[in-house]
Amino acid sequence: MTQLEGILAVLKPAGWTSHDVVAKVRGILRLKRIGHTGTLDPEVTGVLPLCLGRATRVVEYMQELPKEYNAVLRLGYATDTEDITGTTIETADAVQVSKEEAQAALESFIGPISQVPPMYSAVKINGKRLYELAREGKTVERQSRTVTIHEIEMTDWNTTGMWPEMAFRVSCSKGTYIRTLCVDIGRKLGVPSVMVKLVRTQSAGITEDQCLTIEQIESLMKEDQLKSRLIPVDQAISFLPKHTVADEKREAALQGQRLSSRAVEPTVDSQGPIRLYDAKDDFLGIYKIQEETGAIVPVKVFS
Repeated sequence: MTQLEGILAVLKPAGWTSHDVVAKVRGILRLKRIGHTGTLDPEVTGVLPLCLGRATRVVEYMQELPKEYNAVLRLGYATDTEDITGTTIETADAVQVSKEEAQAALESFIGPISQVPPMYSAVKINGKRLYELAREGKTVERQSRTVTIHEIEMTDWNTTGMWPEMAFRVSCSKGTYIRTLCVDIGRKLGVPSVMVKLVRTQSAGITEDQCLTIEQIESLMKEDQLKSRLIPVDQAISFLPKHTVADEKREAALQGQRLSSRAVEPTVDSQGPIRLYDAKDDFLGIYKIQEETGAIVPVKVFS
């Protein structure tokens, strides 16, 4: 059986932690080296890219890309976890919010915003995760952080139930808590609110339609067909500029030697990481220009 390497796009089921998914896939693939590109809460479903083998070396680059979600928030009450799995801590007597007011509140969050991580989150403070402290009944002061809402739009407004519900699609930077965003939207409207449902529809440029269920992964593995469904490492970081090294310098590049900028085309004019290929279009790895010397140096060699 061939060694698996690349990005496996998993459709995470409800009730599983991201760690549960990694552990299950590790067992199916009999592969120890697996990493994911962003934790999802147990009840959240959707896109969970797993990096297999040497592909774990690009997790840090994939994590920088925006993520997209479909969310539903309910106006009228709040919980200690900011979603409906928690204990109710506040209830409104009544909610009188129009669709237009909700739309305006939603759009006011576009751009950089400040968020305080929820107590029920995996953020570490003094070596302990916040959710561990929360389960002990403790609340600690958390530092606010700046995240970015790139796009946000209402997709449904429902007032037929006991409490109004708003569905929305959001594209945001890494580190954004959609639960907290739901609470902040309610606060903007002057009422308590809670997240009812969340689906991650895109992560690291990977969409739902590229994902496999756990059952499909098991089946494809048994048939030795899973490799064909993996996303190649270089494709997963296609947002990095692409460059080609001269044929006579290919081996030097693979051996981690410094390369003259003249050996690489087109000219590298970015200080950030680049993807380097040989003349046959084989991916060699991630490289960068050395500011002091102008030489092209390896960051992570793959081939």
